[in-house]
Amino acid sequence: MGGCFSKPKPVELKIEVVLPEKDRGKEELSAGGKGSPRAYQGNGTARHFHAEERLPAPHPYPGAQDCLEAAVCHIKDLENGQMREVELGWGKVLLVKDNGEFHALGHKCPHYGAPLVKGVLSRGRVRCPWHGACFNISTGDLEDFPGLDSLHKFQVKIEKEKVYVRASKQALQLQRRTKVMATCISPSAGHSSSTNVLIVGAGAAGLVCAETLRQEGFSDRIVLCTLDRHLPYDRPKLSKSLDAQLEQLALRPKEFFRAQGIEVLTEAQVVTVDVRNKKAVFKDGFKLEYSKLLLAPGSSPKTLSCKGKDVENVFTIRTPEDANRVVRLARGRNAVVVGAGFLGMEVAAYLTEKAHSVSVVELEETPFRRFLGERVGRALMKMFESNRVKFYMQTEVSELRAQEGKLKEVVLKSSKVLRADVCVVGIGAVPATGFLRQSGIGLDSRGFIPVNKMMQTNVPGVFAAGDAVTFPLAWRNNRKVNIPHWQMAHAQGTTSPAAAWGGRLSQSLSLPQAHPLSCWPWVLLTGSAIQGSVAACPASPMQVVKAAHRDLPSQTSVQCPLDIPFHQPQCPTSLVPPPASLSFPFVLRDTCSAEFLTNLCSHPGRERGV
Repeated sequence: MGGCFSKPKPVELKIEVVLPEKDRGKEELSAGGKGSPRAYQGNGTARHFHAEERLPAPHPYPGAQDCLEAAVCHIKDLENGQMREVELGWGKVLLVKDNGEFHALGHKCPHYGAPLVKGVLSRGRVRCPWHGACFNISTGDLEDFPGLDSLHKFQVKIEKEKVYVRASKQALQLQRRTKVMATCISPSAGHSSSTNVLIVGAGAAGLVCAETLRQEGFSDRIVLCTLDRHLPYDRPKLSKSLDAQLEQLALRPKEFFRAQGIEVLTEAQVVTVDVRNKKAVFKDGFKLEYSKLLLAPGSSPKTLSCKGKDVENVFTIRTPEDANRVVRLARGRNAVVVGAGFLGMEVAAYLTEKAHSVSVVELEETPFRRFLGERVGRALMKMFESNRVKFYMQTEVSELRAQEGKLKEVVLKSSKVLRADVCVVGIGAVPATGFLRQSGIGLDSRGFIPVNKMMQTNVPGVFAAGDAVTFPLAWRNNRKVNIPHWQMAHAQGTTSPAAAWGGRLSQSLSLPQAHPLSCWPWVLLTGSAIQGSVAACPASPMQVVKAAHRDLPSQTSVQCPLDIPFHQPQCPTSLVPPPASLSFPFVLRDTCSAEFLTNLCSHPGRERGV
């Protein structure tokens, strides 16, 4: 996992620890007292942990004073398979009628707040219309990613042909439910240089792995380490909202990690892994022993290798600080974006109303050509041009010129010179696995970590997940592929603890098998969007292509509902339900075609080497 970081302090480690609220004001015990002789550093606050201390679990049933109840509709107001948002005073509820039974759930997807009433209801599950998160209508549980939280499930009763819903006021306001988790009971059972579980990388895969362990009752020590100076945050959002603040990006608040006993080492770089002695060695010389290791280091952005590559104000957008500086430098000035892929085009779209000028430099003939095809790429290019974005295609940067050390001009190989006060580079990424070269952990020729369907590497007790892995894809005859997708990283984060720690998980989960439409790209572009929601994978990708094979007129949303079960013996059914139907709406401001779908079926997500 890449990112900007400062040199770690040689002694002090930033670690989150569990400490009951009622004991936080108590005087800390000395090494000879009842407490642990080791003080862990939790975000700057040293703490001792007492073995007998436990955090009280939140009570799942709210008091009567916190609840309200109201009639929301007549039983005949909804047909089977219909959903409706209903008002309950303190907030809205999603009312669902399925097989003659009513269910009441939170009405917003906990991921980005999408209205679930616009999603797809099928086979007892509702799927988010924006990014495809799936929720069980009987329990509210999250059953497919992205996202971390589930929905609240509210009580429903029928009286005199009226539907009544009873709900907690607090739940109505929160609109999300975090699954009950175990807390760490033994951070002082060993010593500060050892942990039961070490997770290298604090992105989606690493965080979901830690949470899955806690949800399944794992109460031993878990340590996450990251190059970043921040606790886990939503990195994909950086290019969509460059001026977003850290509190808007955080996946979990600081209090969450303390409550669940998930320790986080920030600005911590692992330089090598000693698999024989089960130790991770950090840049400052600190060594941490582990029982099980999950590698989720993510990827590192490619950089320019041209003359002047080290001038100031050239960014790759890896941290909130990077994104915020780009906005400040670009406001009312000239911005150049190198690369017309998803990151580059999102950055260009965001800067159109803020910068004086936005220029995009790309080697290909059209934006997104590799992923969306020629026709869709040209349609999007026209949309951008109508928003004052200038394109310089089939060329690349030959020089970055500076004035007083700061970027002033970008020179292209076509001899064109672009005025530039800030430059954003989005030309791809490579797996951040260089620290594993001499470890004995297998890497392929491109630096990816090959794993099996349970995310196991070639070394016992060492697992890997996320953007840095290649895994066997069942519908491609188990060929090893890499799909660097936020949703896939979430799914893989649930699989690695399944294999590593056994129990109920190991018998119910294996690697979710990606389908071309289960990891479709989503990009926000100048007030418009390419969006889709997958409630199912069809039996044949070409059936989707045939269903949608038409030119889409401007500003038209097209849905292609299918009800074709997709079931392979290799696919798990416990976490990711058998799909049932497909809804794939498009929203574009220009003419395009189903070439978008065709390319997705040919090249799922951004898989490499397929």
